[in-house]
Amino acid sequence: MKSDIHPVYEAVVFRDLASGAKFLTRSTVSSKKTIEWEDGTTYPVIDVEISSESHPFYTGKQRIMDSAGRVEKFNSRYKGFGK
Repeated sequence: MKSDIHPVYEAVVFRDLASGAKFLTRSTVSSKKTIEWEDGTTYPVIDVEISSESHPFYTGKQRIMDSAGRVEKFNSRYKGFGK
């Protein structure tokens, strides 16, 4: 087996920017930014835009993206329908 071909696999904190949640796990990714974890140890931190803590699929909170008033247009068109 060749030596020095495998990446370094170490503890890293992933921080969700949307919810503020933090996850301590192991990864091959590294960062120059660091953060102090709850146990007092300093770890590299990777900022992510979205994780299972903020993704609508995992949280069950769907966001309705309304562009150009489509919902209002639908509601005004079918306001008295079905009563």
